[in-house]
Amino acid sequence: MRQILFSGAIGLFLTLIGTPLLIKLLARKGYGQYIRDDGPRDHHSKRGTPTMGGIAFILATLIAYALTKVITSEQPSISGLLVLFLMAGMGLVGFLDDYIKIVRRRSLGLRAGAKMLGQFIVGVTFAILSLNFADARGLTPASTHLSFTQDFSWTIGPVLFVLWALFMILAMSNGVNLTDGLDGLATGASVMVFGAYVFIGVWQYGQTCADPVTAGASCYEVRDPLDAAVVAAALMGALFGFLWWNTSPAKIFMGDTGSLALGGALAGLAIVSRTELLIAVLGGLFVLITMSVVIQVGSFRLTGRRVFKMAPLQHHFELKGWSEVLVVVRFWIIQGMCVIVGIGIFYGTWVADW
Repeated sequence: MRQILFSGAIGLFLTLIGTPLLIKLLARKGYGQYIRDDGPRDHHSKRGTPTMGGIAFILATLIAYALTKVITSEQPSISGLLVLFLMAGMGLVGFLDDYIKIVRRRSLGLRAGAKMLGQFIVGVTFAILSLNFADARGLTPASTHLSFTQDFSWTIGPVLFVLWALFMILAMSNGVNLTDGLDGLATGASVMVFGAYVFIGVWQYGQTCADPVTAGASCYEVRDPLDAAVVAAALMGALFGFLWWNTSPAKIFMGDTGSLALGGALAGLAIVSRTELLIAVLGGLFVLITMSVVIQVGSFRLTGRRVFKMAPLQHHFELKGWSEVLVVVRFWIIQGMCVIVGIGIFYGTWVADW
């Protein structure tokens, strides 16, 4: 358990002291956010705020994980390394997108095809690798079984699994990306979900099927649950530190660099912890905001009418007169309830099996 405390504390410390240094560097280079003219007018004052802040918590998470392993003399696990690879790889795609936006001074960065290709390469690589590297019990980081709080009994096979994993990665990364429209909104919401995965990893480690004492109907067949919790703790700590600077009025934005990385990490943790369908509950705010865009686009194409004043959903409430801080806090409350429900389902399923 020392690993979790160390990784969270180091991640927090690094972003608290590192983010202002990154702000100064980005401001000196003129790497500021481009604001769309068709968005809420209050957002125009944010033009020029340094972006690509995701660099801070991506590096902090990687360093926190590495230092934790050195301090505790524990070996890194393949599950932990794969989640970190997915986070960093998606972050790199987002970085290229942000960089092009800044250099060309436009709201669109990478072309849709190029951005999708980058996400596809990273996602498929993660999915394929996660089906390899079996441990002594024959467990790989991922499973070809669909899962909710544990694996279902039937399998979908490796090909369908890769497609399913890719869908999850794209859905979560773009869900966080759509949520990242107000100061601190996506950061605070992500902190809650990573906190949930710290709990899930620790609980699975304590109820592992590898232990004869806990082996039974309610035990968990997960390869590296404790290390998944270490990664989640590093991310949670790093995001707490970043939120200090990202909360309203934001001194820095995470950009696509951060939002794609966070979505990738969430999907990766769901896959290696065998909670693939549960992530839709734990990350309920991301799902809600994504669905608002789907509904808006679908309604306009089918009927020519818009359901919301503006999508994603957070901007609809801004245009209805809610202040930015009010929208963020109320959406955080919604996300907090989603996490409580998700943890309740996870624990309730274990109790029912017991």
